[in-house]
Amino acid sequence: MRILLVAALLAGTAQMPALAQAPAAKAPAAQGIARTGAVAPILITPEAKDVWTHAEPQVARVTHVALDLDVDFGAKTLAGSATLDILAAPDAARIVLDVNDLDVSAVTDAAGKALKWSVGPKDTANADIGSALTVELAGASKIRIVYRAKPGATALQWLPPEMTFGKKKPFLFSQGQAILNRTWVPTQDSPGIRQTWEATLRVPGDFVAVMSAEKLSGDKGEALPDGRRAFRFRMDKPVPPYLIAFAVGDLKFKPLGPRSGVWAEAPMLDRAAKEFVDVEKMIDAASALYGPYRWGRYDMLVLPQAFPYGGMENPMLTFLTPTIVTGDRSNTDVVAHELAHSWSGNLVTNATWSDSWLNEGFTTYFENRIMESLYGKERAAMYADLDWDGLERDIADNGGQTGAATRLHGDPGATGGQLDYFKGSNFLRTIENTAGRAKWDAYLKSYFDRHAFQPQTTAGFLADLRENLLKGQPELELSLQLDRWAYAAGLPDNARRVHSETLARIDEKLAAFNAGGSAAAVQPQGWTTQQWLRFLNGIPRRQTPARLKELDETLGLSASGNAYVQSAWLELAIANRYDPAVPVLRRYLSTIGRGLLVYPLYRGLLDQGDWGQPLARSLFAEARASYHPSTAAGIERMIDPPAAKE
Repeated sequence: MRILLVAALLAGTAQMPALAQAPAAKAPAAQGIARTGAVAPILITPEAKDVWTHAEPQVARVTHVALDLDVDFGAKTLAGSATLDILAAPDAARIVLDVNDLDVSAVTDAAGKALKWSVGPKDTANADIGSALTVELAGASKIRIVYRAKPGATALQWLPPEMTFGKKKPFLFSQGQAILNRTWVPTQDSPGIRQTWEATLRVPGDFVAVMSAEKLSGDKGEALPDGRRAFRFRMDKPVPPYLIAFAVGDLKFKPLGPRSGVWAEAPMLDRAAKEFVDVEKMIDAASALYGPYRWGRYDMLVLPQAFPYGGMENPMLTFLTPTIVTGDRSNTDVVAHELAHSWSGNLVTNATWSDSWLNEGFTTYFENRIMESLYGKERAAMYADLDWDGLERDIADNGGQTGAATRLHGDPGATGGQLDYFKGSNFLRTIENTAGRAKWDAYLKSYFDRHAFQPQTTAGFLADLRENLLKGQPELELSLQLDRWAYAAGLPDNARRVHSETLARIDEKLAAFNAGGSAAAVQPQGWTTQQWLRFLNGIPRRQTPARLKELDETLGLSASGNAYVQSAWLELAIANRYDPAVPVLRRYLSTIGRGLLVYPLYRGLLDQGDWGQPLARSLFAEARASYHPSTAAGIERMIDPPAAKE
């Protein structure tokens, strides 16, 4: 099926994908679609069909969500209602929504009249897809769903006080990407069905709620008669539903500039503010490159260690891992990455998860350009050079040049490792280097304008590229190998590696150490995270216990306060079954929840047979409660693969 679809796309690549809306709505222009009440268009091409949703948006679709919810830390539940505005075809009898283990108790129209509804069976092939909630519309253009999110909702992580920085109060946050928000919001949970939204959250009186939207009730909310506080929010720009996000905790705020600031628990606040001091410069640099920042504010929320990702680009409020707060600002590329998503991902979004590289590849490229603008070509080269290491490693680990998981466009979730990021960004860098930076930048800026607040597919991007950058230049187009980059496995031969002089000097130290030199001669004082990673990842996996002891004691690896350095060191220790590192490994896995840093450690343990496999199981049993549900599920699949259970 996919081979035939790709062949058809390649045969007719000059056509832009069609945009569709129900007849009652007029498609707004890209610049004007951000206004309150605007309805974002949807794609109706075959490539834009989302297999991870039950929705039938061509029949009836959600255009606005209004949430009214109580946050109950004792019961670990959200309860209340979601009122949905519906845009339906004239003959539409029903709307189909996505839910996953929601307790739905009632569905009514705007006047309170009961509507017929049913929840279908849960998808057996992919548990995260959940069930279809079908509502008979009976002419309604607005429906209200009364429901409760269960304690085990996979988008929500309820943290006890001991897992926070303050250690006094619990913490709650949501993580919706890719399709987890259906566990707490009954809507059409597909990135191609953009929706405006608003919310009211009622929380205990000594807590603060924040969301990825405009605050309507101030930083401290509104006092309620029962002692709780209500926080109200509004997002008047149509966004993919995975970007609806919130957190509730003992939070404080510190401004960083006229458009930006940081939220965190008090023990982390000043450190985070110092680390992210350049964020206003980043916003200016990004806007100068590819057009105005369209979201108003750019605030950041530093979460507890259990947060599963480096960052999450929730509009107006990026969620960040505390592992990037290392005191030297060497990991602020993560901030630049999430900021860049304000254009690539939040503004122009992959229509389905088969094309997630349109989010992550574009953003990784854009992030690097921001870093170059602020800190110069060499620092940007260092990040890009290290990304190339990851690109080569991921291709090797996923079948090499012929591995299906090395394709950019494929089954949703099937791309291996971080290839969406690394192969995708290298694709765009190849276009830049071949077509010329000035022409490429002008094109990319116009691309974001043309497709603002709209979904996109790989076929749509290639068609737009051919029409607006490459038209009339067949030799240039041929040299770019566009279709091979987008649809074929492996890495095309026109890929460009960026070389860093800084990392080249690390390579010299690494070569000397690997040739038998002493650890004392390495002299890592002042190294950034990237220099540490180049060195540690370049050490051969087979080392003697004496050599590992020398490394650890001389370079202070186990005692490092940098979570990246400790993870890389522990990978090396695990590869050698180095028992002295096990206590450090136990502490690390029970305090760090970021998948990028803990997944390799579990994989390494499982590769070590009778030494590592029992250890992986026992460490996971101890640490599981500290992980986000999606992280825990990923580790469980490693330890007990589905095929092994059958």
